[in-house]
Amino acid sequence: MTDRERLRTTFGEDAARYHRARPGYPAELFTRLSGPRVLEIGPGTGQATLPLTSLGDVTAVELSPSLAAVARAHVPAAHVVVADFDVWPLPPEPFDLVVSATAFHWLDPATRMARCAAALRPGGALAVISTHHVAGGTDRFFAEVQDVYERWDPDTPPGFRQPDAAEIPCEFDESALFDEPEFHRYEWDRAYTSESYVDLLLTYSNHIALPDRDRLVADIAALIDTRFGGRIVKRYMTQLAIARTRM
Repeated sequence: MTDRERLRTTFGEDAARYHRARPGYPAELFTRLSGPRVLEIGPGTGQATLPLTSLGDVTAVELSPSLAAVARAHVPAAHVVVADFDVWPLPPEPFDLVVSATAFHWLDPATRMARCAAALRPGGALAVISTHHVAGGTDRFFAEVQDVYERWDPDTPPGFRQPDAAEIPCEFDESALFDEPEFHRYEWDRAYTSESYVDLLLTYSNHIALPDRDRLVADIAALIDTRFGGRIVKRYMTQLAIARTRM
């Protein structure tokens, strides 16, 4: 089993935490998308699924049964399927839009573009939404927390700092099946208490799988409480990449 295959199964370990802690997506992002037949890959507990239902009928394919159960309760209008999209039998009627929000990188890189193209009608759109952690917010906290990561996570690059949003490359899989993608970016901030920030960290696969994760998050919470008054602000950059199948 590869790291990709192993880590992508960790998110369902605490579906309730995932649902309450994971950030959503900027509302204006969804105004650039259109249905009416929408396929979502990797919906988690439905953070993007709910706004997608305003576009039309949504079929959402989720690997984790526990995450899918929460998504069904959160977005009853969507049809949530428990399956591995890499091998899920595509329905005979094509979709107008395929969306993957913070999940596309978990798909098999050798087949994901071809399978998305096969799921779409001619001229249909693939929308890949990615979430990036960028410089901003409480900058001093993110500088000081580096020492905590270097203490408990052996894979932490020494002296790491969050990049500026402009430094994040516009990446999209090259494929002869799609036209050139267009990119749209949204920067936004979210405030966290020490408790809510630990909640967030424990939804990330690399934190979940870390042997010393309890010591890591305990030290991070203590840093927030003792040095930052119990509250920090984190900056995100959400990127939307849209490409249409070639006619």
